[in-house]
Amino acid sequence: MSSSQPIERLVSLLARLPGIGTRTARRLVFHLLDTSPEYVAALGEEIATLRARVRPCPICGHVTEGESCAMCVDPRRDDRLLCVVTTSSDLFAIERAGAFRGRYHVLGGLLAPLDGVGPEGLRIDSLLRRLAGSAVDEVIVATPPTVEGEATAAYLAELVRPMARRVTRIASGIPHGGDLDLSHPITLSRALDGRKDLV
Repeated sequence: MSSSQPIERLVSLLARLPGIGTRTARRLVFHLLDTSPEYVAALGEEIATLRARVRPCPICGHVTEGESCAMCVDPRRDDRLLCVVTTSSDLFAIERAGAFRGRYHVLGGLLAPLDGVGPEGLRIDSLLRRLAGSAVDEVIVATPPTVEGEATAAYLAELVRPMARRVTRIASGIPHGGDLDLSHPITLSRALDGRKDLV
């Protein structure tokens, strides 16, 4: 038996979200139909007003509801370290790890000339303005280990090297618990290049 048009329209919209396929979207829609109307109304209201309430931080580009994001106004963060990430989602991932206490800069994407994304389409100019005359000692480039991520990292390294004492790249390699025989050759190569002494 086929579903109604409102259900199929919502399934189609949800399936466009990253990590959500048609089957998961359909399960979510039927869950919403079985949930209280108050919850569905509250969820709809939050989604409908999200773009109006949340905007990029004028300093780093991270998402915020206030004048500046919590990362930029936190006085306990180390001004000497600046981690450059692709998206706010990447920033959240690093924060979840709890191992970094410096500042961030969100590029808003990666260089992708074939898709028409050049340096002017990213927050590179604001990064350079931030670094000019700042106290930053080290810029950590935390773009993903993809073709676009590597190209963006190389491009940024050339630009920021005169402005910071160190420009580093996050390590990449075999994930904890991963099998060598299932790893991509580039991943293995990066893991070997980034090896450290055993203590």
